[in-house]
Amino acid sequence: MQVQSFKNIVVLLILFLGVFSQAQVKFEAKVSKKKLGINERLRIDFEMNKDGDNFVPPSFEDFTVVGGPNTSLMNSYANGKKTYLKTYSYFLAPKKRGKFTIKQAKIEIDGEIYKTFPITITVTAAVDRPNGPPDASDVASENIHLVAEVSKTNPYLNEGLTVVYKLYVSPETGVSNWREKDNPRYNDFWSQNIEIKGLNIQKGLYKGEEYRFVVLRKTVLYPQKIGKLKLEPLVLDVTVEIPSGRADIFGRQIMTKVPKTITAGSRTINVKPLPEQGKPSDFKGAVGDFNFNVTTSKSQLNATESLQAKIEVSGKGNLKLFELPKLTTPSSLEVYEPEHKESVRTNLSGMQGRISDTYTIVPQYRGKYPLPAISFSYFDLKTESYKRITSDDIVIDVLEGPTAAINNTDEATATTNTKQTVRPATNTFAFIKTTSNWSSIVSKPFFKSSGFWAMLLLPFLAIPVAIVIRKAKDKRDADVQGNRIRKADRLARKYLSEAKKNLGQKDVFYESLERALHNYLKAKLNIETSDFNKEKIDALLAKRQVEREAISGFISILENCELARYTPITQVTMQNDYDKSAKTISLIDKQIR
Repeated sequence: MQVQSFKNIVVLLILFLGVFSQAQVKFEAKVSKKKLGINERLRIDFEMNKDGDNFVPPSFEDFTVVGGPNTSLMNSYANGKKTYLKTYSYFLAPKKRGKFTIKQAKIEIDGEIYKTFPITITVTAAVDRPNGPPDASDVASENIHLVAEVSKTNPYLNEGLTVVYKLYVSPETGVSNWREKDNPRYNDFWSQNIEIKGLNIQKGLYKGEEYRFVVLRKTVLYPQKIGKLKLEPLVLDVTVEIPSGRADIFGRQIMTKVPKTITAGSRTINVKPLPEQGKPSDFKGAVGDFNFNVTTSKSQLNATESLQAKIEVSGKGNLKLFELPKLTTPSSLEVYEPEHKESVRTNLSGMQGRISDTYTIVPQYRGKYPLPAISFSYFDLKTESYKRITSDDIVIDVLEGPTAAINNTDEATATTNTKQTVRPATNTFAFIKTTSNWSSIVSKPFFKSSGFWAMLLLPFLAIPVAIVIRKAKDKRDADVQGNRIRKADRLARKYLSEAKKNLGQKDVFYESLERALHNYLKAKLNIETSDFNKEKIDALLAKRQVEREAISGFISILENCELARYTPITQVTMQNDYDKSAKTISLIDKQIR
């Protein structure tokens, strides 16, 4: 009887301990608000105090997932007691008004399935301001701004202006994984992007408050049409990191990552026409501040020799957008089509440099030939008036050669645009050779010649060579492992090319390295950037049969990219991280299934 009672007590203790141990596991859903406007965002956190596997979120069928899942992990010790908290966070946008139920989420912990309770959410009409404290998405929107700064909103036709796109970020906010989602097209402008070498973080004011900012893009525009022209907006996809209000075991702030799409907004440019008053008849559309020159390579030469006449415009303005004046010459001068050259650089001040047309001229007869003066007109932006520059007259003196015959000898040097008749003379064609040295050519029969036997035997000699080449190719194609290795090495070089260019620039190098690693995973695993976290990467790569050493190497590189934002890094460390990345990508690509 006592033995039976003892057995009953043991069974009760085991059941009590089992129930007690289960009661220690917590898995629950928490929402930022249960009532919100249709224009607001809802944050839902699934929290557990013990690590689990096979997390299954609800369907969120009445909401659009605009962010997440973001994973955060916290371990802490207080008074000898360990506290563990793991959280999966989602950001939701309601699809319509009404009452909706977010169903249960499930997770497996220690072989048991745990579920959250359903939560009912009420969605009302749009509100002016969020009820209660703003959620993470609202905080992100208030702390990051994309701005298009236009140098001039009412330029003249063909007057240069610049658009500088700046990304402003508040001091307590971070940004990662940004990419251009939609690039502006400048349909009614001549445009050129200015190369930006590295993203330098600067300090500035946005609406009177201190912000950090980077210049993402610089573009020079020249309007080609008058009236109101619209500049399309630049659109970016970014991941915004905002403080979560929690700290890790080292006391550092835990950041919440929120995906956002931001835009600079469209801008309107009111382009003024050039004034009609005082416009020269030879005006070709040049706008700016220019110099004009007409020069020749020589002023004296003999007939059939050549010289070059150059028409050149230099200065600042729309140099690539107008035609140069044409050269006019006497008909007895043979003139070839001009060679056009441009030496123009474009920066935020616009186009600067020089353009030229170089004509090659060959005189046929002896005499003096004047080149008429050439005029060049342009619109001066400083005085807002038209200006004209006229070149000096140039005389070409042909010293030796055949003489052209005309009725009046005195008119030979004065007439420039009339055709001249040639006076017969015994030495007119003295410069043309009329004799030659001929040699006889004896043709040999092709049959049985060296060429004949070479062409006959060459196909037979090529057959064994082709067989050898084909066998080598088949052997190479059959080498599956070798081909996989070569393909993996090429893939590593492809993804890391941008990072290699930025070696030595710490911030830019690690940003491009992290972006390369993410792009590789997106391509191989078909997941979005917003889904990236170390736990998920570990699980996905392990599922694809990648060895633990390669997975650990990949994650350690990601951690180095994050650590580089806060610590000084040497050139040697950057080179080591680059080499390790190339080796790891190649290794993963060989193993992934």
